Amino acid sequence: MAPIQAQVLLVEDEPAQAEIMTYNLNAEGFAVRHATNGEEAMQMIREDLPDLIILDWMMPLLSGIEVCRRIKTSDATKHIPIIMLSARSEEVDSVRGLDTGADDYVTKPYSVKELMARARTQLRRTQSAAVATLTYEDIVLDPESHRVSRDNQDLNLGPIEFRLLSRFMERPGRVFSREQLLDLVWGRGIFLDSRTVDVHVARLRKSITRNGGTDPIRTVRGAGYSLG
Repeated sequence: MAPIQAQVLLVEDEPAQAEIMTYNLNAEGFAVRHATNGEEAMQMIREDLPDLIILDWMMPLLSGIEVCRRIKTSDATKHIPIIMLSARSEEVDSVRGLDTGADDYVTKPYSVKELMARARTQLRRTQSAAVATLTYEDIVLDPESHRVSRDNQDLNLGPIEFRLLSRFMERPGRVFSREQLLDLVWGRGIFLDSRTVDVHVARLRKSITRNGGTDPIRTVRGAGYSLG
């Protein structure tokens, strides 16, 4: 069961879909608020920050992608997990949604049970991430404020790179395969080419070595990647 009274903002303009999801979210112990368009969603977020946002891609007035972008580029809201819903099943669309900052991506039609499980997973991830700051050598990652610094200088990481670094710093020295990183960072059921991991690891390396620091990420040939 989800934590009682965890606040979920459901952004869905189809009444039948909204009714089904609201019923199931309530049954899981969530308190649900419902927005029928992107502009209404942004207003509701400004009034009261939710613990989780379930966001449809195709929304009137303001698209789900734009809502996601605004949430994830604001210091006040970027910590809120977002599950993006979309009828778009192409890999390029899921990559775009995740690169915009969505924490998970679910294609329609979807299993309600699976969506509820993903909602619980995102809340657990957020709650556990808020527990402790992670440190590796001169790199400090604060999950609560979503900030990373190296040698006391702030690093500007994208949302995927932040989650990658978090996973590495949680288990330094462990070798993660590309498939494991896809599950841990992008989420189970997201079907992406494993080369996507290589692209984002390269971006992460560029960001954390920008000021002349050594590269702490190790490529293990035939196995994957490790921090240290």
